[in-house]
This record gives sequence, structure tokens and C-alpha cells, in this order.
Amino acid sequence: MTLEDMALLFTPSLGNKGAAHLVELFGSAREVFAAPLSELVRRGELRESTAKEIISRTGFAAAEREIAYCEKHHIYAIAATDTPYPSLVREIPDRPHVLFVQGNLSALSRPSVAFVGTRTISNYGQTAGLTLVKQLHELVPEVSIVSGLAYGNDENAHKAALDVGATTVAVIANALPEVTPAGNRNLADRILAEGGAIVTELSSQHKNGGKFFPSRNRIIAALSSGTVVVESPYNGGSLITAECAFDYGRSVMAVPGRIFDKNTFGTNLLIKQNKAAMVCSGSDIVYELGWDVTKSEGATLAPTSAPTETLNISPEERHLLQLMTVGEVVSFELLMERSGLPPEVIMPLLMGLELSDIVRILPGRKCERLV
Repeated sequence: MTLEDMALLFTPSLGNKGAAHLVELFGSAREVFAAPLSELVRRGELRESTAKEIISRTGFAAAEREIAYCEKHHIYAIAATDTPYPSLVREIPDRPHVLFVQGNLSALSRPSVAFVGTRTISNYGQTAGLTLVKQLHELVPEVSIVSGLAYGNDENAHKAALDVGATTVAVIANALPEVTPAGNRNLADRILAEGGAIVTELSSQHKNGGKFFPSRNRIIAALSSGTVVVESPYNGGSLITAECAFDYGRSVMAVPGRIFDKNTFGTNLLIKQNKAAMVCSGSDIVYELGWDVTKSEGATLAPTSAPTETLNISPEERHLLQLMTVGEVVSFELLMERSGLPPEVIMPLLMGLELSDIVRILPGRKCERLV
């Protein structure tokens, strides 16, 4: 983390996508601030007013205050170009350029699954969440359970993880070192004491007006290979997390519920719309993610691919399949880019692979390789 990285955060007209764009273009935040005005406007495609904010170093005073604040409160500030920055978060287009973290940074680099759901969790939802976390940890001991530290489902997931000895990460919608809700302060302290972490994208200079929960939810989705919605009504906030995960090409899973229970209207709808895979056990989650539990000793897990030579498919189908990894959700547009094939050629190939149970075609012009 450099002063320039933090200063990007405090440049008024520059949002997350703008900061990510400039750093990718110029190589580092330091190079962004070293660029001349004309280069920022032309190459960086910025408005002249935004470029002038960078040239005049508008955000530097606030950045210096924030770095001092982080040092005082033992908060790690990590930029998207820093090694500890979670690689999964680095993949999303609206990633925050800076994350603020308390606790164990390595917890952010473990294979992770998010558990989200309603604050008014039922006994059924509580039992389902506890069971899934326990079974998942037994299958994948190094897994990290990610949630939002809210009442209901979130605290249930964090406590379940801690009780079985799993690492857990809480993503909050306010600046550290405070947590919201304040009633979960003891739970937050336990997460830190037992090797977990608490994460936010908000600096101390953000005023928390309760409006940051949707953006917090995208961080939960981004940190995780998959998101499990345990219980949710039609309009539950956890559906925002599920939608983010779906848009990021991550696995979305849902626990089915009774058809007359309003707490499961949302989860059942996700399954009905083919936006979520139905999961009833920890092994269902592992299967959906394509994780090979026989090789789960490392810090990361990768899906295993069947050798395409052993599959009874055409050479054209084999070529297309080799452009995907098991468990990867790929848009048709990305497949066209990778293969150089037009849609009228790709679609029949995908349909043939789906009939052979090798890929699954998903809503939103996407597909997933299954084997």
C-alpha cells in the first residue's frame, strides 16, 4: 500500500471502476499521479476536471489522515495491487481499490463459501445453516465461511464456523474498528481471536447512514467461490448478494424450503428460475463448486477436469470444451472471444454438450462446464 493508492480512494470524482481502470492502464497508483494532464485525459479517458483533481493531488491530505488512523487502530489497508489482496475480489469489475481489514489476512485467501440469508431466521433455517457449515468443514477443513455479521443468518453462519473450528470472515458496511450491529461486538471479537478477519471497503471518513449494505453484499459475493442462500423472502437483501454472485460468474446455491413459508419464497424462486442450484448437504456444495475433496490440503482448491480425449464428443465440441475449466461459468460472449467462433456455430455445439451432460446452459446467455 502506498500513499498514492490511498489517495486514489479520496479523489472525489474517481470511483472504484475509475481507479481500477487507471491502475490497469498506468501500472500503479504512483504512475497515475506521475502522468501529465494530457495523458490522463487522452489515454485515461478522463474528464479534464477529474484529471485536474489527480494532478492537484486533491486526495493526499485525506489519505495521510486515513493511513494514520489505520496505524492507530491496527487496521490493514491493502490495495488491489498488493499481494494480500484477495485474488477473487481482484477479478470483479467494480472491485474497491482499497480494502480495510482487521485480523488474519490469510483468511481472505482460503477457499471460501458465503452463507447469506434473512435476519429473521427460522428454526429450520438455523438448523440448515449449522448443518451445512459443519458438513462443509468436515469435507474441506481449510474452507473459510464468509458472511455479513448481521443478526439472523449471518451470525448463525459465523457461530457455526467458529464452533466447528472453521475460519470465518465478516464483511461489514461501516468503517473499522466499529462493527454493525453493535450487538455483535462480542462475536466480532471472537472471529478475530480465532484466526478470522473482518473486512470493509469503507474508510473512517465515510459517514455510515445505513446505505452501504448493497455494496457490502457485492464484497461478500466477490470473496467467495460460491454463495449459499439459506433462507430469504422475495425481497430479502441476501438476494442482492446472490445476484452479484450470479453476475460475477460464481456458483449460486439455495436451500429449499416449504412452499407456504414466506422465509423461503426467495430461495425457492432462485431454484425455480435456475439461478441457484439446490443444496441439501455439504457434499452438494462441494459438488456444485467442483472441488476435489481428495486434494483439499492446500490453501486453494481447483476443480478437476476429465481428459477431453476420454469423452465421446466431436472434435469441434472438444475444442470448445477445452476453453472452459470444470465449474467455470462462462458467458457466450467470452466463449466467442476465446474460440473465435460466431454464435451460430457455438450454440449447436453447446446444445450437444448439454445433451451429453458435459455442460449446463444457464440463464443470461451463460454456460457451465460440469466434467
